[in-house]
Amino acid sequence: MGKRILSLFNLNREWNGLHEAALLIGVFTFSSQILALFRDRLLAHLFGAGKILDIYYASFDVPDLVFAGVASFMSALVLIPILTKYATESDARAQKFLKDVFTVFFSVLIVVSIGLFIAVPVIVPRFFPNFVGEDGLSLVRMTRILLLSPILLGLSNLLGSVTQMLHKFFAVALAPLLYNFGIIVGALFFYPAFGPEGLAWGVVMGAFFHFFVHFYTSSRNGFVLKISFFPSLKDIWEIIYVSLPRTIGLSANQITLTVMVIFAAWMESGSVTVLNFATNLQSVPLAIIGVSYATAAFPSLSKHFVVDDMAKFREQILLTAQHIIFWSLPVLVLFIVLRAQIVRTILGSGSFDWTATRLTAACLAIFMVSIVAQSVSLLFIRGFYATGNNKIPLLVNVFSSLVIIIGGYELIVWYSHLPTFQYFIESLLRVEGITGSKVLMLPLAYSAGMIINATLLIYFFRQRFGKFLLPIKDTLMQGSFSALLAGLVTYEFLEVIGLYLKLDTLKNVFLQGFIAGIAGILTWWLILELMGNTEIKGIRTALHHKFWKTSVIMPDKERM
Repeated sequence: MGKRILSLFNLNREWNGLHEAALLIGVFTFSSQILALFRDRLLAHLFGAGKILDIYYASFDVPDLVFAGVASFMSALVLIPILTKYATESDARAQKFLKDVFTVFFSVLIVVSIGLFIAVPVIVPRFFPNFVGEDGLSLVRMTRILLLSPILLGLSNLLGSVTQMLHKFFAVALAPLLYNFGIIVGALFFYPAFGPEGLAWGVVMGAFFHFFVHFYTSSRNGFVLKISFFPSLKDIWEIIYVSLPRTIGLSANQITLTVMVIFAAWMESGSVTVLNFATNLQSVPLAIIGVSYATAAFPSLSKHFVVDDMAKFREQILLTAQHIIFWSLPVLVLFIVLRAQIVRTILGSGSFDWTATRLTAACLAIFMVSIVAQSVSLLFIRGFYATGNNKIPLLVNVFSSLVIIIGGYELIVWYSHLPTFQYFIESLLRVEGITGSKVLMLPLAYSAGMIINATLLIYFFRQRFGKFLLPIKDTLMQGSFSALLAGLVTYEFLEVIGLYLKLDTLKNVFLQGFIAGIAGILTWWLILELMGNTEIKGIRTALHHKFWKTSVIMPDKERM
């Protein structure tokens, strides 16, 4: 048993089963998200929802656009299918391909970053004209520092495709943990020494850690970064041909997020911070469930398609989709019911006041409405990429991005001019009379766009591969029923516990949410057991085999 536990921390171990790979990624993602939540609590405690954090979050926009527009060409989603194909020929062929990609796209990334470094003082004021004087200068300085992060993360993506292809999932799981650790170091130590720019240097440190884990693991397995003096134009064209639609789609997504931040920056001070904190909180279940399962499935999907085993390809998609939906539904309900306790526990301290807490909780609830759709979209996008079909994800992403941007603008206008609509939203989310509630329109538009995104992806996937997804209906029906009952039990426990605890301390707020949440989870589990749910049985069996049996039978191999 002890050896099994120690083996979890072996960077060179292969993880070939869907459940064990997803569990590993999920556990470390959860740890990373815990660090991320500690990071957010630290930032909220130190600065509250105000100018400093608004500037900090705004400074990510230009670097994130660089990452989406250039570094995404070195994405694992694009490279894994091609690397897998070349690795079946020989390691030398795969190594040559890696060198060519590194040489060309890293050079482009450096040139673009240098150009933007020079142009930032012109670009940033056009994006955020409301940041003036010292605030504007600070935004320029932090943006320039953060331009180092897409370079490091782009290289990390490149080498991460190797570690994922080799099923070295511990490295993939560890990298985000170290990324958040670097940001925390920046908040604790660099900020006191260098001021707000210290926060940006912490991000750069985290990006370096993220890169180094993949660099170490890939180099130990014979894949190293080297300059190719005569890169193959055929290989580079293959990457551009395959990656360009995805890059455009990713750029559309990033532009959407940038526009949302710009909209928030025009609202009351602190709106950017509230929006980002809520986004970060909803990303916890998205990363643990959606990213973990989709990441674990992707290498096997690519392999099944390459060898033309479409039966296993469809089986893999179905199995992964069922488990994503299975876990996401109770999380959706519990996060909405416990939103106030979650935000108060994680962020509600120091300079983060009650108004910011309530607005963040309301934004979180709206984001969570689309958490199942967001998680399922990650899987089906990877399903299309595994087959080399990048056109459909591109068109769907661009369309949903337009829905979010246009819808966000229209919702803001309606909210400002339709008192009945405003009253309905404020009453529903219990934020009556709070200044800055207009920010709620941004997650509302985002959730609507993501639900449309998932619906279209599933529709086109069925058109291409048939109606093999019908068993998902049982998972959806049983999962929804049990999750709703769990939500009702959780809500009732909140009310009862609130009668006996004074909710003016962190300890009591946490206890209220924790006890109510446990009651809800036990209710959810019990109902599914009584219904004979197959996912519950499968998870229980997989965990039993993993930790108590010497031999393990797994469905097959997978990853992001």
